[in-house]
Parts: sequence; C-alpha cells; structure tokens
Amino acid sequence: MTSAFERKKDPEGVRRALLDSTARLAAAHGLAAVTLSAVAGSAGVTKGGLFHHFPNKQALIHAMFQELLDHFDQAISAAMVDDPVEHGRFTRAYVRAVFHDQALGKDNPSAGMSMTILADPELQTHWSKWLAERIQIHEATDSNAMCEVVRLAADGVWLASFSTEPRTPFHTDRALSQMIALTYPPGAN
Repeated sequence: MTSAFERKKDPEGVRRALLDSTARLAAAHGLAAVTLSAVAGSAGVTKGGLFHHFPNKQALIHAMFQELLDHFDQAISAAMVDDPVEHGRFTRAYVRAVFHDQALGKDNPSAGMSMTILADPELQTHWSKWLAERIQIHEATDSNAMCEVVRLAADGVWLASFSTEPRTPFHTDRALSQMIALTYPPGAN
C-alpha cells in the first residue's frame, strides 16, 4: 500500500475528480446530495484534500458550474464554425448544444449545471449575464424575435430532459429540425 508521502502529487487530477464527482452527484440525486463528504468520498479524496482546492460547498458548486458553462460555450463555438449561414448562427449552435446535452440525459455532466441554476440565484444571474453577452456579441445575426423564441424553446427542452416522461427519438429529432428551420432567414431553407 502506498502512503500519502510516497504518492505522486496530482493537484489537477484531484481537482478534476472533485468537479466530476460534484457534477455526477448533482445530476443523479439533485443539489442536496452534493455534500462535501459525499463529493470527497466519491472522488476518493479526503475532506482536507477537498478543502485544499475549494474552501466551501458554494465554491465547489460555482467552479463546477463555470467549467460546465465553459464546455457549453465551446460546443456552441465549434458548431458555429461549421455553419455557413450568418443569420441565426448562434441560435442554431445553441439549440444543437442543448439537444446534444439533453440527449445524454441525466448521465450528462451538464445536467448538474441545470440543477445548480435552478437552485442558486447567484448562478441564475451568472447564466443570464453569460447569455446576454453572447446575444450582444451576435446581435446583428441573432437578436430577432424568432431566434429568441427558439432559444427559449431550447431551454424548455433542456429542462424537460429531467422529466420522468420518456421522449422518443422521433419527437426529439423532429423538434430539433423544426427549431433549427425557424432560425434561418425567410426563403433561405
């Protein structure tokens, strides 16, 4: 058995394990299940090791949220690169990222982000600012009413992914294609 003194230090690996455990616990059991003891145990880390990286539960949850938001942002950016039509490009990428995440359901680490947004007003504000900044950046192409309606519908799809009512791939695929179609300028598709 290797003692703590013989083990190679891996602070980034420990931080990664803590964040992954937090996201899994939040997605599977809700935010109430995210206790410092549960996260530390799930990550295979002592509570002291957890406190080395995060001073409290709120800091841990906020770090998880920021990481998942960064991942979501990267997925949107990647989808935008492949889209040749400027009008509605951000909204189409947003919808695709949401549908990709909801297709993974509760096994998706982003599910933890959804749960934390619902439970934490500070994170709701952070999310709103993030989205407002993105919409401002893409104001020339995505500030119209239809794009806003489509983004709001995508948010509803995301929240519905936590429902116990099963969704068929047909309904999901059809909704995705119809929402995407609404983002193109009239006569473009």
